[in-house]
Amino acid sequence: MSPTFDELHRRSLDDPEGFWGEAAARLEWSRPWTTVLERGGSPAGARWFAGGRLNTCHNALDVHVARGRGDQAALIYDSPVTGTIETFTFRELRDAVARFAGALAARGIGRGDRVVVYMPMVPEAAIAMLACARLGAVHSVVFGGFAPAELAVRIDDARPKAIVSASCGIEGRKVIPYKPLLDEALERARHEPDCCIILQREAVAASLVAGRDLDWREVAAAAAPHDCVEVEATDPLYILYTSGTTGQPKGVVRDHGGHAVALAWTMRNIYGVEPGDVYWAASDVGWVVGHSYIVYGPLLNGNTTILYEGKPVGTPDAGAFWRVIEQHGVKVMFTAPTALRAIKREDPDGALLAPYDLSRFATLFLAGERCDTDTLDWAGQRLGVPVIDHWWQTETGWAICANCLGIERLPVKPGSAGPAAPGWDVRAVDAANREVARGETGALVARLPLPPGAFTTLWGAEERFVDTYLREFPGYYKTADAGHVDEDGYVFIMARTDDIINVAAHRLSTGEMEEVLATHPDVAECAVLGVRDELKGQVPIGLVVLKSGVERDEGEIVSEVIARVREQIGPIACFRAAAVVDRLPKTRSGKILRGTIQRIADGEKVAVPATIDDPAILDEMAVALGVIGYPRPL
Repeated sequence: MSPTFDELHRRSLDDPEGFWGEAAARLEWSRPWTTVLERGGSPAGARWFAGGRLNTCHNALDVHVARGRGDQAALIYDSPVTGTIETFTFRELRDAVARFAGALAARGIGRGDRVVVYMPMVPEAAIAMLACARLGAVHSVVFGGFAPAELAVRIDDARPKAIVSASCGIEGRKVIPYKPLLDEALERARHEPDCCIILQREAVAASLVAGRDLDWREVAAAAAPHDCVEVEATDPLYILYTSGTTGQPKGVVRDHGGHAVALAWTMRNIYGVEPGDVYWAASDVGWVVGHSYIVYGPLLNGNTTILYEGKPVGTPDAGAFWRVIEQHGVKVMFTAPTALRAIKREDPDGALLAPYDLSRFATLFLAGERCDTDTLDWAGQRLGVPVIDHWWQTETGWAICANCLGIERLPVKPGSAGPAAPGWDVRAVDAANREVARGETGALVARLPLPPGAFTTLWGAEERFVDTYLREFPGYYKTADAGHVDEDGYVFIMARTDDIINVAAHRLSTGEMEEVLATHPDVAECAVLGVRDELKGQVPIGLVVLKSGVERDEGEIVSEVIARVREQIGPIACFRAAAVVDRLPKTRSGKILRGTIQRIADGEKVAVPATIDDPAILDEMAVALGVIGYPRPL
């Protein structure tokens, strides 16, 4: 009889060496580890699989070819913006990766060297990442189209030997030339790479700098394929920068061994997919989801992965996701709640689902930001499959909490990201690091040591790593999320800890208020934030985006959403101000920039966030906030 979820979770905490040692045995190691868990081996409390040697690219590609999966589709490139669909088998992808690894090696790049990848959503982005892994080089993917100043900071921090880029990216109908952005970043940066390798795309041809820039196709065609390089399990695989509160981005470091073990384990145990199944993470390789679940996780597990260069709406319409699912036989999809809200706004009745046969589609997973129950219910009713919210972060690399479909199909609780996944011991604590009662909101933390696959440090900044994540709650990893754990062990993430507002000495969650606003039948998406108030310290205000086709009086809708909050949370919330807006400021990955809106409302100077989707929206926010009496002068 298979163990229950509770039994497996308990074993993962009581016997992590046995639990993760068994998971690691599924991979091919060139040298076995001397110890599964070396306790105290790092500030985070552990090093995983110390003494072991392997190669991540070998396990993601070469192993499957050797085991007879060479002709199975490994990667499907689907680009509605260019009208292109291209399929790579495991053999074809291995050969392309080996050849590009040879091109990098010919430029002197080897184990431990850094390579910055600044690419759009094209197959070459994944090929460059895997080629670095093949050589033991450390890749650092920077989201394509990032501003030159931000790219320059990352170049100076990672000090890459090479930069791999493309002539342009395509977002919807807009072509974004990348090369001028890269050139400006290199002018700003103190560090100079040895070379830049540029993929020329048909939409825009880039001018190459003699002596520095090389054409991707030319160097790949001239290169000899390169074999996989054996590396230590504890060697760094990649650096992925995430925004820092000081303005200096944090370079999250992931290792080879723990990363490969954890991601291969998650594909079967969390997502419930077997080798050969088609898996689609609708994200970007510039974000952690793209690293974990477009490139590494699916390929390590022998799945077919989809790399999609398009949007949930507008390429060509709000039925784009359903077309991809049907056309490629997707079994499991992973996307952000904001993508569903965009689809719901354009097609609230789900009419664009009708032409598509989704009979092979089994499960939709959501993550990236808190999912309101209205969106969860909308998707579940229209798709007719389980819709599962789960919680994880750039730093963790995979789910902290999830309904693990491959272990035991537990009930879904709307509003919860599920129980802590095996390997994770999650608690809600107060400011004194004492665990609070079940159902009571606190800071969410995870007991050390962190499981395999979580970050091991920050690149070149170990003291900052400790200060940011480990010092405030000794013995725990600080997630910077707030929420509660219920009697069944399900975790509810309500807000970032800085989104818990203090209204007249009452601590209230803006996430709970958003949950109420989202239930209004005319609201497509919303944001609630706390703004300064001389009397109460902070008060909440709301911004709502209406569903497409709503023609009711906006004043009536505002009155109704305010009344809902007062009815369901109570007058204590002091929720008295809201406005209707056409859109909300978001990052390119779809997260709402609540902190930026809050600073505008508080009358503070706002620097344009590097990750913002469209900077022009900040002016729109100031106008909208002015309607309800904000921003207030300092």
